[in-house]
Amino acid sequence: MKTVGIIGGSGFIGSYTTRKFLAEGFNVKVSVTNIKKSEKYQHLFNLENSDNLNIRPLKVENLSDLKDFISDCEIVIHGGTPFQLDVKDPQKELFDPTIRGTENFLAALTETSFIKKVVIIASVAAFNTNFPMPAYGKSAADTFNEKDKKHINTESHPYAQAKFMANQTVEKFIKENPNLSFEITSVSPVGVMGKSLSKREDSTSTGLQFLIKNKIAPNPFIQMLYDTNAEFALVDVGDVAEAIFKAATTSGLHGKNYLLSSESYAISDMNLMLNHQTSKNKAKIIYENALAMKDLNMTFKPMHQTLNNYSQ
Repeated sequence: MKTVGIIGGSGFIGSYTTRKFLAEGFNVKVSVTNIKKSEKYQHLFNLENSDNLNIRPLKVENLSDLKDFISDCEIVIHGGTPFQLDVKDPQKELFDPTIRGTENFLAALTETSFIKKVVIIASVAAFNTNFPMPAYGKSAADTFNEKDKKHINTESHPYAQAKFMANQTVEKFIKENPNLSFEITSVSPVGVMGKSLSKREDSTSTGLQFLIKNKIAPNPFIQMLYDTNAEFALVDVGDVAEAIFKAATTSGLHGKNYLLSSESYAISDMNLMLNHQTSKNKAKIIYENALAMKDLNMTFKPMHQTLNNYSQ
């Protein structure tokens, strides 16, 4: 039985990823930042095959702990960077754990011999920090894919900037280490939607769905979405977990970064569907998914199904 280590495996995307690997018969090690806060990971023990689950404390800033966590893993999934929109100290809350955590993770990989595959859960922000606004030089109707020029805007949200810089760190590492004994593949989801597997109230993804459903704007970023009726590229959280699993178990994908996207809807249509109503406009394809469909054999759920199933 193979062992997979999932850094951040109790979060919104992480929980679905943990569930997928358990269902596929893996031993699954999940990292949590604070082992004493069992309410953040207790839901994982309700999953099928949870006898094969091991919860371990880990802070990605600690290199020795990282080395220990991944030492017996054939596959490692790194999704342990914070996703938060309300930020008081961007350096401490986002840049340090995201960028330095990624640097530490890559350093730890070079000192292990057991690992065969690494999957990094990046973000659409690795391609465009303006998301969900168009990338530089594009209109709202223009499509975007992995071949388009990556764009960072220093006025973008700190989370987006941190994810962009972390992805640049990964790309630089791959370029500077051409003879690695393992493959690194990245996946970059757009706006991830769906039901949470936990009852945690600190999930930004589920929180964003709640805000859009109820037209609440707690900060200027959310208000901007309403004011512009932004076109939001979306993907189902279960599809993201499926893509992560396929990226982890498919060889020959070293150095690739896949956009994970289903359809795009305006915020007003998202509001309708989250309230179990029919959208006024048809879905658009803004962020393309052809590469993930080809290399990972992915099919993506229509977003009206995902949004209509949201229950909070």
